[in-house]
Amino acid sequence: MDISNDIVKRAAAGDPDAFEEIYKASAGYVLNVAYRVLGAREDAEEVTQDVFLIIHRKLKDFRFDAAFKTWVYRITVNVSINYAKKSNKARNRTVEFKEELAVCEQANQTREADQELHEKVVAGLLGVLNPDQRACLVLRSVEKLSYQEIAETLDININTVRTRIKRAREALLAVRKEVMNNVL
Repeated sequence: MDISNDIVKRAAAGDPDAFEEIYKASAGYVLNVAYRVLGAREDAEEVTQDVFLIIHRKLKDFRFDAAFKTWVYRITVNVSINYAKKSNKARNRTVEFKEELAVCEQANQTREADQELHEKVVAGLLGVLNPDQRACLVLRSVEKLSYQEIAETLDININTVRTRIKRAREALLAVRKEVMNNVL
């Protein structure tokens, strides 16, 4: 996602062509971040729409002391977390995850099917976590952000980041242990 400050300034001034450039350059990025936090494409698509409404509304408030990409990222993560908290769909995916993991252990599938199943398992694992833990873990493990960068992105204390990641890892290990006990 490479958007010049000039395009951002033009969009903030009300230029619809500039905003369209921002949308075209960053829609895939926003969708991907939202999907990683939420684990469901339909939810990520809905959040993407909400994010661009917020960007359009708040673009005039953007300060150029941080990268535009960071600003968009922060909005996307926060909207995704709020969406997950409201919908509470993550809790309902736990059973689906356990069933899919059991199928994975027993089935000998093609490489393409394995990749698809892997993605579902990862989404299921992330669905076990609460939205705050999921966001921190995704930012750390997938986006490769430092603890400090995560704290700045989410506007939380660095110790809160450490705690959420620790609890997320503990929750994932507990699920893994439970599944392995049921499979073996």
